[in-house]
Amino acid sequence: MKYSLGIDAGGTYTDAVLLRDTDEEIIDSSKALTSYPDPLEGIRNAINGLDQSYLDKVKVVSVSTTLSTNSILEGTGFPVALILIGKYEITKELPTKHHIQVAGGHDHNGIETEAVDLRSIEEFALKVKDRVSAFAISSYFSIRNHDHELEAKKIIGELTGLPVVCGHELSQDLGAYERAVTAFLNAQLIPVTERFMGTVKSEIKSRGMDAKVFMLKCDGSVVGIQEALRKPIESIFSGPAGSLVGASFLAEKGTCAVIDVGGTSTDVSVIYNGVPEMSDAGAVVGGWQTRVKAIRMETSAMGGDSHIWVKAKKISIGPRRVIPLCRAAVLYPDFLKHLKVNPIPSKRILGINHQPTKFYVRTDYEAIEISDGEKEILDSVKKEPTSITEIFNRIKKYPSSELIDRLIQKRLIQAIGFTPTDALHVLGDYTERNVEAANTGADMLASLADMDRYEFANHVKREFTKNMASNLVSFFLEGIPKNEVRRIFDIDSPAKFKVDVPIVLIGGPVAPFAEDLRKILDAEIILPTFSNVGNAAGALAAKGIRRAEILIRPASMAAPDWEFLVFSERGKDSFYQYEEALEYAINLGETMIIDYMKDAGLGSEHIQIDVKKEEIIPEGWVKPMETKLVVLGVGNRNTEQDCC
Repeated sequence: MKYSLGIDAGGTYTDAVLLRDTDEEIIDSSKALTSYPDPLEGIRNAINGLDQSYLDKVKVVSVSTTLSTNSILEGTGFPVALILIGKYEITKELPTKHHIQVAGGHDHNGIETEAVDLRSIEEFALKVKDRVSAFAISSYFSIRNHDHELEAKKIIGELTGLPVVCGHELSQDLGAYERAVTAFLNAQLIPVTERFMGTVKSEIKSRGMDAKVFMLKCDGSVVGIQEALRKPIESIFSGPAGSLVGASFLAEKGTCAVIDVGGTSTDVSVIYNGVPEMSDAGAVVGGWQTRVKAIRMETSAMGGDSHIWVKAKKISIGPRRVIPLCRAAVLYPDFLKHLKVNPIPSKRILGINHQPTKFYVRTDYEAIEISDGEKEILDSVKKEPTSITEIFNRIKKYPSSELIDRLIQKRLIQAIGFTPTDALHVLGDYTERNVEAANTGADMLASLADMDRYEFANHVKREFTKNMASNLVSFFLEGIPKNEVRRIFDIDSPAKFKVDVPIVLIGGPVAPFAEDLRKILDAEIILPTFSNVGNAAGALAAKGIRRAEILIRPASMAAPDWEFLVFSERGKDSFYQYEEALEYAINLGETMIIDYMKDAGLGSEHIQIDVKKEEIIPEGWVKPMETKLVVLGVGNRNTEQDCC
């Protein structure tokens, strides 16, 4: 009997699931707190929570991680040098101080516009090679001709021995600047991913598992280790992709919408016939627009750990995440006692950072470049939960809300507060942590809203449910302002939104919201078994998905029937007959799909390949002015084939 192990290292929890390969049944699951900054400890604890007797029979391990996303968001990636080839103007900020722009580049037909300045590239590489861990290259219209990027890559590799990433290797979309950013971020993540995957492999081996290792990508597919190491940028946002694929698998619905409720956010996405819907634009991470293909997803800053606060009798949810009161009482033994005696601030100072349920904890991050005001507050916050009143007694004044915000943003302090998870504890819907702490916090905040604790908790739960429903409807009603959709759910009316695809709920304490959601949406609401570990299930259920995009255009608009150019990630080819170019392009796409599946360690004998063709034929033209082919291949993990 063979088994597969799925692991998801999320923002709050690291989940693990064991799957029996013969019937694809989940036989065990486990959750552990995610460890920072190294997720390995959380992964180790999650595996420890599984039945250890199965581990030596595990033949496949599939991993989803926030490592890449967090490295970019936190700016903890390795230093990278960036080389821009061509005369395009860069009007935006570049992501590194180690950069150079040199002559070279091509036009839209892949014709060289200027010879590449290899001498300047050599001098630059030698100058910075001891200050960086990798190089990234982006050439003007490299998607039409790779030559200049490849020439530069060869020279840099020979001179430095460091990894080199080219823009055309990651995207065939227009946008030289965005390809440059994508190449830079990918190069930055290579050492991080190599280290992570190396430790994961060592951990797996130490437990007696002779298994192939896969990584989940942000398009909902999986790849083998070598492909993951070449393109670690493609693992950003793999968590939401995992929840989408996992929800489809657990609910046994090839087509469905998914609401994934996490600690920090709620994500909405959709899958059709087993293939996730993709975003037309590349993924945006840390403010950087990339050309990475990712699932289409709408995210709201509303999760189980969102801060609930009251001002002028108005109850607000979020947008910031805090440690729930019910969990803080478990983490800090004296917290409940301090919470019970914490005074309610005067109405004059009540606000998001000044609440009777709000406490602060000093983190282990080192304070760098902080103001005197920030330092004064930071020095007054201890390793144990510290209230606003305690800070006031230490610095003889109420701390500025703005300065507290800065300290939270710099991760120097972490906040504790009332959350939707606490509300569920009050109502008895979810009682995994300390119920008394949740009740105490609800009493305090309810008094500010002229409610009792149960009215207050029910209000929070209803508002959270309405937000979930409006996020889903907004996802399908593109172009309609989200606030307008949200207002509809506050109207007491017999009318309901009808959603024709099943809605699958995924996340930790998501079960209590299912019935309330059914009351306000006309839809099939599904809460599958193991919904609390849906992302880890998705890491296992994900298939190999490969999209190959190929473009066919006339070599000259003046003689559009004379010669045709075929552009792909393999380079540029030319043909005198359009039919010959089209046949070549289709065959090339299919070959690229099969080669990819083989290199990624995926089964190549059961691949489904579909070809989508889009043509632009102006009036009076005999042949298309432009033909775009999207060749889509879907394959399954092959546990019998040796992986890279």
